[in-house]
Amino acid sequence: MVTLVVATTTDPASINPANELLAMPGWNPAPPFQEMKSFANGDVRLLQHGNGIVEEDHLDKRWEDATGEVVHEVIFFSKHTAVSNRPALTVHPTGVPHLREGDVPPQGGKPGWAAPPNPRIGPWLRLLKKIAESRNMVPEFEITLEGTHHGPETSKPTLFLEIGSTEEYWKRQDAAQVIAQLVWDGLGLGGGAAVGNWSRDNDKNRVLLGIGGGHYAPRHMDIVLKDGVWVGHLLSGYSLPMEDPNPSQSKGDRDAKSIGGTWREAIKAAFEATSVAFPGGEVIAHLDNKSFKSWQKNAIIGFLGELNIKVGKPNDFY
Repeated sequence: MVTLVVATTTDPASINPANELLAMPGWNPAPPFQEMKSFANGDVRLLQHGNGIVEEDHLDKRWEDATGEVVHEVIFFSKHTAVSNRPALTVHPTGVPHLREGDVPPQGGKPGWAAPPNPRIGPWLRLLKKIAESRNMVPEFEITLEGTHHGPETSKPTLFLEIGSTEEYWKRQDAAQVIAQLVWDGLGLGGGAAVGNWSRDNDKNRVLLGIGGGHYAPRHMDIVLKDGVWVGHLLSGYSLPMEDPNPSQSKGDRDAKSIGGTWREAIKAAFEATSVAFPGGEVIAHLDNKSFKSWQKNAIIGFLGELNIKVGKPNDFY
């Protein structure tokens, strides 16, 4: 079982952390893979390609087919962009489960698809914060989750590590060093215990499925920053399209069956992918209640009930 770490030479926020990681002990060049450079260190394989980071689909399966090595997880390095231009180091799962068949995903992936969210997302967010604070990069850099978004398509547990949010920060060597240190420590490459390995025998087996809120998932973040919390997919409001059947009716419930949009499909795909990533875990939904109108919240809670998904409060995850 190997871990794939993927970087692109076209993006300084991707190749710089890769180079910083390769400067650490134990790496050896490995045979080229489909015109990509590859490097090996124990059970970790680092790939460098020259395309956009969201453009190389199915790298996990392609690696397995080419080498015979079973891929356990995939970790991507990438830049982050934001309207605010605020410096940030982010962690997030991947997928576009709200898109309909025939839609063209703006940043890769396949409509309706959600990769299994890498169980390391929660533990690594907390480790990232600790490393960044130890290097005096907080509060200049915000340490944050992002909602589930973009590709490329994978089938193994996946996460993105990103540096944002402008070219000045994409090129920051100290940011690249923090990301590299996170992967080094998080995968146990230095000889310590890896961080974020999921086991069905964990004392805490509840997994947060975030529903609603903004792209940076602030209400869910408050919970995930607590020690021991596991997190799966995070569906921001834009990933839950809900079409109001009675827009002229300002208050009151709507017939849930008449509410259009792909919100049901997004929730179902996110739940199923999270369940795959956390075998033996109890996936519990956490709603950003204030981000919904009452008819939206009631419809979502009703649909979660149909899927037998429990709705939790913050204390349910600690």
